[in-house]
Amino acid sequence: MKKDYLAGIIERELNGLKDQLNAYANEADMWELPAGISNSAGNLAMHLVGNLRHFIGVQLGGSNYVRNRKHEFTGRHVPRADILGSIDEAITEVPHVIRKLDEAMLEAEYPLELAGVRFNCGDFILHLLSHLAYHLGQVDYHRRIVTGENKTAGSIAIPKLLSAKK
Repeated sequence: MKKDYLAGIIERELNGLKDQLNAYANEADMWELPAGISNSAGNLAMHLVGNLRHFIGVQLGGSNYVRNRKHEFTGRHVPRADILGSIDEAITEVPHVIRKLDEAMLEAEYPLELAGVRFNCGDFILHLLSHLAYHLGQVDYHRRIVTGENKTAGSIAIPKLLSAKK
């Protein structure tokens, strides 16, 4: 059950990222860099897709996705439709890989050493989820700063939890 919740929350957060990008009335605003902001919403979205597809899709699922981390942060004015399509690909791939994992795999050691340490798969998936949520919040604030609109995009609404019932 743990892996289903992890997969479901990652899927919810990725759908929330789509909600955030769609909330920009002017697509060009996704690429603005106000003073004190080092990453645009477009770059953060590309980074999140690359991060999840590489660390979960490739490393745990064996996909043939090839990450271009440099482009995630330096690419500019990629059409919103292209980014939304890449998020859809991540929504299709990443939760599926997590749901396919044997429960014991969550306790197994992750296949890569990162930052000079080893860790288990479950801990790293939680870390990736936290990373996703962190940047999703940055995208929300970026949108509010750039557009001047102080309204929610509803991206992490409680009714979107897997166990929510009406």
